[in-house]
Amino acid sequence: MRLVFAGTPEVAVPALDALLASDRHEVVAVVTRPDAPAGRGRKLVASPVAQRAEEAGIEILKPAKPSDPDFLARLAEIAPDCCPVVAYGALIRPGALEIPTHGWVNLHFSLLPAWRGAAPVQHAVLAGDEVTGASTFLIEQGLDSGPVFGVITEEIRPTDTSGELLTRLAHAGARLLSATMDGIEDGALKAVPQPVDGVTLAPKISVEDARIDWSHPALRIDRVVRGCAPAPGAWTTFRGERLKVSGPVRLLPGSSDLAPGVLAVEKNGLRVGTGSHEIEFGEVQPQGRKAMRAADWARGARIESGEQLGL
Repeated sequence: MRLVFAGTPEVAVPALDALLASDRHEVVAVVTRPDAPAGRGRKLVASPVAQRAEEAGIEILKPAKPSDPDFLARLAEIAPDCCPVVAYGALIRPGALEIPTHGWVNLHFSLLPAWRGAAPVQHAVLAGDEVTGASTFLIEQGLDSGPVFGVITEEIRPTDTSGELLTRLAHAGARLLSATMDGIEDGALKAVPQPVDGVTLAPKISVEDARIDWSHPALRIDRVVRGCAPAPGAWTTFRGERLKVSGPVRLLPGSSDLAPGVLAVEKNGLRVGTGSHEIEFGEVQPQGRKAMRAADWARGARIESGEQLGL
């Protein structure tokens, strides 16, 4: 099939690579978000998908919106058989949906109908799910509601961050998307409507969502730290400034005398009370500084036992 691939961030690149390597399909163009400012100089930078497409020597389309008439006209000229999608980042309207013969097929990082939305991996970690996966489905007007072509499953490990889990899903999902294209091309694969029951939503994680509430149980706090890593990053406040909890935390068994948010400074560690067990920090990132070992931060900031986070 002639494919036009739609995607933007680094997590979409493995799928693009898999389709570029296919001997059954030809990726004739990519659709990606316009260049965006990045870095200290805020210079405009092309998306990871655009950079990979440039390396491959294929046409790059960067519409401000996928409903732009010029984009729709060019897509119609290309006449793709199918448009595979991974984390494109914009809503595909009917005018574009109707152009490819086999529609737009999205790789979504959850077991649909669970975790429909922008942040399925983060919400799976936050919810304490033990298993997640990826699904390929035919895009329609509803939010991630189209019929499903195929799924894979992936265990969520007790120490997984969202970033680590998403990396594994990106590579496993790339193989699923390539197999889905094969199945559509040879007519062996039919999309199956999603179940009505079991729908959960996964909206984008905001900075406020990533704020740690020290009155919550330690297990919940651990999930927030892992679920919000690497972005937006779990955080709290200390001495009136924001403090990111950037590294893994360790749940300490047994009873605790520390009230929620109260610190206990040790020679080689830093403990904090929660609504249940104590937690030991791994790394923290003070405002305006790089991440560092919590014990080093405590020494440098001259923290004393009994000081409190989150005030």
